[in-house]
Amino acid sequence: MFSALPPKQGLYDPQFEHDACGVGFVVDIAGRKSNDIIRKSLQVLVNLQHRGAKGCEANTGDGAGILLQIPHEFLKAECKKLRFELPPPGNYGVGMVCLPRDSYTQRWCKEIIEAAVARAGQKLLGWRDVPTDNSPIGESAKAVEPVFKQVFIERNPYLKTVDDFERKLYLIRKRIEKTTAELYFDSFSARTLIYKGMLSAEQIEIYFPDLADRRMVSALAVVHQRFSTNTFPSWSLAHPFRYISHNGEINTLRGNINWMKARETLFESALFGDDIKDLLPVIVEGGSDSAMFDNAVEMLVMTGRSLPHAMMMLIPEAWDGHETMTDEKKAFYEYHSCLMEPWDGPASMVLTDGVVIGATLDRNGLRPSRYCVTKDGLVVMASEVGVLDIPPENIERKGRLQPGKMFLIDTREGRIIDDSELKHNLATAKPYRQWLNENLVRLSDLPGHPVPEPDHATVLRRQQVFGYTHEDLRILMAPMAKNGEEAVGSMGTDTPLAVLSDRQPLFFNYFKQLFAQVTNRWTRSAKNS
Repeated sequence: MFSALPPKQGLYDPQFEHDACGVGFVVDIAGRKSNDIIRKSLQVLVNLQHRGAKGCEANTGDGAGILLQIPHEFLKAECKKLRFELPPPGNYGVGMVCLPRDSYTQRWCKEIIEAAVARAGQKLLGWRDVPTDNSPIGESAKAVEPVFKQVFIERNPYLKTVDDFERKLYLIRKRIEKTTAELYFDSFSARTLIYKGMLSAEQIEIYFPDLADRRMVSALAVVHQRFSTNTFPSWSLAHPFRYISHNGEINTLRGNINWMKARETLFESALFGDDIKDLLPVIVEGGSDSAMFDNAVEMLVMTGRSLPHAMMMLIPEAWDGHETMTDEKKAFYEYHSCLMEPWDGPASMVLTDGVVIGATLDRNGLRPSRYCVTKDGLVVMASEVGVLDIPPENIERKGRLQPGKMFLIDTREGRIIDDSELKHNLATAKPYRQWLNENLVRLSDLPGHPVPEPDHATVLRRQQVFGYTHEDLRILMAPMAKNGEEAVGSMGTDTPLAVLSDRQPLFFNYFKQLFAQVTNRWTRSAKNS
């Protein structure tokens, strides 16, 4: 829905598409809400538009968006016009819903949402039509344009905390997603609200008049300009997503998806109980690598982990063999490597739950991210420098994200939390080393199994049966036998595909390793860093 992405056809499969983009955020460290934060963030977005892309139509953008805290006073006034009242902040959630333009399907989708809300024991307060102006966008974007509506849900008093309510909204949304694919939630939260679409940076404030209203206030805002290098734009795949915005790509995506599927039968959660089955599948296939990463982050956070904890699991530092890393932190990473493999690739990942906001960089540091802290308590982070005009005398400090490090601002505590402090607190919160010593079974500790002595007289016959060639023996096997190391060669190969061979190739020649498609994007990022 709402996507110009072609379907799978012939030799083309959209799952192999990737993208690279511009991302940034502005936050008031003390958590002071203002319209100025939104204004500055939209300016950052406009200044990042060269990192975005457009189609053959100059007015069809690959995607742009902004995530902000729920602007309570603005929404309260707007809902009052619609004759329903909003309770105090934290006692209601807002869903930004993309619905089909067909009136019959739209009505059916709304009924599904209302039924899911009632089933979860929550109260639907009302609907608001989100005003939009599609005059600046191109025909390609208009052809798949959704109708935007906001749905307001009141928190049932038996849900004691906002976190409990967030989990309930997550459950409602996952049940809806399993019922129909005719709609999409940009956001569905008691803390955050997202405006995004198949737009370019300069179009977003025109398309969503809400963003031009001075009553819109927030203490933080994340912006994103999409560059779909090898793919197609989409309303739903524009960033920000519900927890992350991403510049880069996940190269291990297929393995990450498969491992998540394999684990789902073992999932248990005291927070969800029997409802855990309604959260599956965790990964909504058909999305981009960034969207699927966001699915994984959301699941880890909703089942009880903090957002930084989830990010450390998914994008760990290079810890194995790290001589200066503390044993507690190594134990943390080793323990979680048994639960979750890395989502690896060149990535600058912005993260927020509406209270904390920050960014982390992949372990190799292949995407640039720079930040600036001002003397009046603002932090500006983006894919490059110069995204906002800040007088030099107002700059307290500035820097760049380091490989594997996390940069985090907690608006509730009103401070920047240092990477070492943050990770030390998480690594020492549980006895990870003790758990490893008591429960981890290593292959090297297993008893040996007797192997029969091979018959040397049949070596040549067995080599022929299993498809070994003189080249294999000379180039691959001989260096391994002689030096005890793997032979070094080029990445390329000009040998025919095994499936087309009229001989008997080795079984593992039917499989090919996937390599990252970074090329020009890697070069561009390296230059910008």
